[in-house]
Amino acid sequence: MNETILRFGYPATLIAEYRHWVVLLRPEQPTLGSLVLAARGEAEAFSDLPAEAFAELATVTSAIERTLRDAVGYARINYLMLMMVDRHVHFHVLPRYEGERTAAGVTVPDKGWPKAPALGDAVAPGETGIAALAAWLRGRWPDQDEA
Repeated sequence: MNETILRFGYPATLIAEYRHWVVLLRPEQPTLGSLVLAARGEAEAFSDLPAEAFAELATVTSAIERTLRDAVGYARINYLMLMMVDRHVHFHVLPRYEGERTAAGVTVPDKGWPKAPALGDAVAPGETGIAALAAWLRGRWPDQDEA
């Protein structure tokens, strides 16, 4: 795993693994169910990913959206590619909603709604909360042939 994936808490935050991608629970939650979609390997530019990674991205994003729609009931979803500190290809995936959502004992308001996400106002659920949220989403994740 590359250092970006490790910085986002792998393996404790792991939700799903694919050949070219991993889906991780974002340790800080600006909205409930916020994820990190990270490319495996050492690519530091989106255009450097192999063609197969782009093809697989359709499967992975379908699973993400299906899971978060059912789990969080989002109104919109944001994919942010903010590779300023963590240099390997990755997206922050933020389900967006008005108000707040609660799961696994963690409540998270969407403080930026309906504008840009308030990344600086994220809830940090701690190790216990991260483990509970990760288990909650893993339990809802579709089989790869269903995605």
